[in-house]
Amino acid sequence: MLRKLKGVVAASVGLALSGSLFAAAPTVTTEVFVDKLDSPWDMVFMKDGTMFFTEKCKGLSVRMATGAVNKLHGVGATTGYSSASADLFCDGQAGMMGVAIDPQFASNRFIYVYSSSNLGGKLANRVMRFKLNDTMTGVSDRVDIVGDIGYKPKATKHPFGGPGAHNGGRIRFSPGDGFLYVTTGDNHLGSGPQDPKYIGGKVLRVDRDGKAAADNKPPSGFDPRVFTYGHRNPQGIAFRPGDNRPFTAENGPWHSDEVTALVNGGNAGWDPRPNVGGRKDCPDDYCGYSPNQMGAMDPKKRAAFMPMTDLKTYPKAMKPAWNNNGLSQGMFCNAFLSGAKWKDWNGQMVVGYAGIGIHGTSVGNRLDLLKVSADGLTATKADLPWPTVAGRFRACELGSDGDLYVALEDQGKIIRVKPE
Repeated sequence: MLRKLKGVVAASVGLALSGSLFAAAPTVTTEVFVDKLDSPWDMVFMKDGTMFFTEKCKGLSVRMATGAVNKLHGVGATTGYSSASADLFCDGQAGMMGVAIDPQFASNRFIYVYSSSNLGGKLANRVMRFKLNDTMTGVSDRVDIVGDIGYKPKATKHPFGGPGAHNGGRIRFSPGDGFLYVTTGDNHLGSGPQDPKYIGGKVLRVDRDGKAAADNKPPSGFDPRVFTYGHRNPQGIAFRPGDNRPFTAENGPWHSDEVTALVNGGNAGWDPRPNVGGRKDCPDDYCGYSPNQMGAMDPKKRAAFMPMTDLKTYPKAMKPAWNNNGLSQGMFCNAFLSGAKWKDWNGQMVVGYAGIGIHGTSVGNRLDLLKVSADGLTATKADLPWPTVAGRFRACELGSDGDLYVALEDQGKIIRVKPE
């Protein structure tokens, strides 16, 4: 049963702070859609309202349109699921993450997940394809369509430096070209984002079998599956209604969470290697948090030393539309609102933050509403009032009913945000 949350407010009240950016804003209510979850990480919807979702350390489940939940495939030795894979595991930021539905699901019944694996003794992230049974109570026929995505195997001397860090993990089929887009993190490997062969710090674009889209345009010598490279840790990707252009949401290093309109073959400009951009040696050959990586520093000074998008070194890099006013607060997800009931918010982007307050930066757990320019190069922000307590917004997704759904990782809930 859905439960209304306390403290529901009219969203237009908060937008009064933003002048006339959105003159006609909807009134928004929220309610708990699913709760008592363990670190919900992603969700995706069928046309009838059926929702597939992942819990990072548990596995893949489906919430039927009736409200019943079927546990389909578990991580490792997790119990209670119809099946499980012994090679899948959860550690730190890693585990079962993204989920996607095949555009031809009605005929092939394919579901995809991104998960960390130790198959054959090799630590990697994999994109797996499963076939859902007719009763929607189990999956079978696992095929690893991408099996070589980078994984951080051991701890390093960095903030959030444990195994599995910067693990990427969002997967989505484009409603335009029909290909699967896979976001991958840099794994705290300094050379990774600009390395032509390393599958980390990249966005891949592949077909349902994991083969490169024929019109991908990576630079010469790159893995042909690469759509864009030079990323830090993109964990959100959404496609703009109308032109289906992909936009990533990416969390920054003590500064500059970024939203970027992707360009086929483009470089996002992240390069944390030592001896690049005027930097010298860095801890464990990764300059991503430098300088003074464990201490307080003006974010502007830090950004000048280790830019999220290094336009001096890479002047043709893709420019971000939004950088969270130069702050890093854990931008993990994005989604475009669509439908007349959203009024002036129709077609605008929502981004969600986990909230990482450190060295004097405000925690910032929230949703932001961004009005992105037609060319994708600039964005203007309006504050969305959020009636719940602050939480870690891990996933944002528009449902088949046109409502917005968000996963609060720390509270174990998926919340429905409904315009009225």
